[in-house]
Amino acid sequence: MTDKGDESRRSVVLEAAVENTNEAFVTINSHHEVIFFNKAAERIFGYDRGEVMGHDLNRIMTPTCSRNHREAVARYVSTRIPRRIGHDTEILATRKNGETFPASISFSVSGADGETYFTGIVRDLTEIKALQDRIIQSERLAALGQFVAEISHEIKNPLMMIGGFARQLANEIGDDKARSKLNIIVTEVARLEGLLNEFRDLYSPKNLDMQDLDINALVKEVYDLIRDDCSMKHIQVEFSPGPGDIMVRGDRGKLKQVLLNLTKNATEAMETGGQLSLETRRKEKRVDVIVADNGCGIAEEHRDKIFSPFFTRKKKGTGLGLSVSKGIVDQHPHASLTFESQEGKGTVFTLSMPLYLR
Repeated sequence: MTDKGDESRRSVVLEAAVENTNEAFVTINSHHEVIFFNKAAERIFGYDRGEVMGHDLNRIMTPTCSRNHREAVARYVSTRIPRRIGHDTEILATRKNGETFPASISFSVSGADGETYFTGIVRDLTEIKALQDRIIQSERLAALGQFVAEISHEIKNPLMMIGGFARQLANEIGDDKARSKLNIIVTEVARLEGLLNEFRDLYSPKNLDMQDLDINALVKEVYDLIRDDCSMKHIQVEFSPGPGDIMVRGDRGKLKQVLLNLTKNATEAMETGGQLSLETRRKEKRVDVIVADNGCGIAEEHRDKIFSPFFTRKKKGTGLGLSVSKGIVDQHPHASLTFESQEGKGTVFTLSMPLYLR
């Protein structure tokens, strides 16, 4: 005969296990009222259990899911025929802040004291879906990179020959008008070669040369490179380094390319001069590299496209610089490239990286 004390202890252990699992456990009665809401459910849905317990389940579901769920509960209560019980189903759930997220849910049914209860075990699929999307994107980029490499090879060799012959003829011909036309060919060939290189940087897999580096020293190097050019364009440039050595781990050459792209864009946004500031800020276990200008800013309707390949507001731009830069940053673990902008007032780009603590 089972001791009631043993049953009570098992009940406590079981409740504690369900309470502390990583999956959300949500139990309702046949009237669709929530009677159990564990800690994981609070974390996933963003509600305190007091906001949900005793309320209708539709508080944490999209209208479509709530309607389907209500119909499924009513159907089971009347027929006792399970359709989704015991099976995983993907749904779109809603957090308290209004954000929707993909989730998987499996149902179980139980009864006690003549009442029927339904328990949904919910798993947040946001990270899994994001990882799947990254894998698909990586596969697509790898295939596209191979295609671009082959096309670039086929185009670049003839371009080099055209450019080489045009330079030779420009040096040998005496007609100024003809020489001018040949120099245009040389210039345009060089532009196309540069475009092919940008295609390669955008779509070809990048092998990063990871090393420990002082971000202050790298930003100072970029500052020294752009200072004279800024002066000629009537742009006042300043560099404000954070205190001490600020070490990160990354590809020095690629990060330098990112910073040069950001400063180039900033100077081009200030056609009549302005102010450009470079700054490093140490924040707990991270460092922010800030590139700020007081140029024309980015129109609101363009902001969601700013990192898209081929999107540009410049007359002669390729629209690849920021896309390439974002790709480089995304390859660095836990790094990010973000921006804020006000049209007519300027733009601030922030490269954020984890500190390398030796």
